[in-house]
Amino acid sequence: MTSRGNQRMITDRLGVRAEAADWCTIDKIPDPPLDVLHAAGDPRLRPATMPPLGMLGTALAIPLLPVVTLFSWLDRLRELLFENNGDENRRAREDEARLKVLVDRQGFDRVFDGNWAGEAGQFLLRWYTHSSHHQRFVVATQDEIVLAAPPRRVSVGREKHMEIVARLPRGEADLVDPFHGEFRSQLLLLKFRDGSWIRLTTEEFRSELHMHAIRQQPSADA
Repeated sequence: MTSRGNQRMITDRLGVRAEAADWCTIDKIPDPPLDVLHAAGDPRLRPATMPPLGMLGTALAIPLLPVVTLFSWLDRLRELLFENNGDENRRAREDEARLKVLVDRQGFDRVFDGNWAGEAGQFLLRWYTHSSHHQRFVVATQDEIVLAAPPRRVSVGREKHMEIVARLPRGEADLVDPFHGEFRSQLLLLKFRDGSWIRLTTEEFRSELHMHAIRQQPSADA
């Protein structure tokens, strides 16, 4: 379940009661065939570029990257030298390798299932028409899946500016963890009733959206 603070923020901003929520992104949308693109009205297929304020923030952060990297290495060294977690680290690496194999084998390395005529493909064509922001705040409620975002890309204050950009009633689409929680991953599927899907990357590993999907469909197949 989403935390009480997040629940209040979601209710105040979007007017819905969330069971789970997280910020998500999608991979780069591949170029559709020209006839598909024209039939959809030549929609936008890329997010907007970063606003000037965001570019400035990135430029200011670049000099700090070596410091951040150094602290990350030192933290990793501390784990290796002083903590007895060798078996845990080995299992994590093995799980990561297994996950990569399964993702590649099942085609989840793609942004969607590849069928532009499917419900997922048609929804994907409208993704950045709804909002040019590069992220979506995905909210699962009892009755629907709500996608929210700022109407235009922002560098700060995404929660403050977000509004509902799409609603998918239950039965029309569901959130699916194709690995049923076996892996600590960020991969989640927005799966439509015709079996087509869009791959979402959650901001958190094993997010509350994953937990929600597992509770709702404990035996669902990807």
